Amino acid sequence: MRRFGQVLGIDPARVDEYKRYHAAIWPEIAQAIRAAGIRNYSIFLHGEQLFGYYEYTGPDSELDARMQALAAAPRMREWWDIMESMQVPDPDRPAGTWWSTMEEVFHQD
Repeated sequence: MRRFGQVLGIDPARVDEYKRYHAAIWPEIAQAIRAAGIRNYSIFLHGEQLFGYYEYTGPDSELDARMQALAAAPRMREWWDIMESMQVPDPDRPAGTWWSTMEEVFHQD
C-alpha cells in the first residue's frame, strides 16, 4: 500500500459548491476510484487550500495503468471539468499534473 498526500488551491467563491458536489459524489466516480485501487480517500479544506489523502492498494507495477484507466472511466472527464473550474493549481507543479503531490516525511501506524 502506498500513501499519497496532495495539495491544490480552491476558488474561495466556489467552496460551498465544491462541498455540495462532494457530499453527493456520482456513483460512476466512486466506482472508478475503487476500481483504481484507491482506498481511504479524503479531501480536507483549510482556507483556500485543499489537501487530498488516499491509499493506493494495488501492485506498484499497475499504478500508472490504473491511473490511466481512472482518467478514462465513464463520466470522469465530465466530473474533472466541473471540479477543475473551481480549483486553482500550483503554478510550479510538474507538467502534466493538476494536484501537487507531497513528500511523506513521517508515518506511524
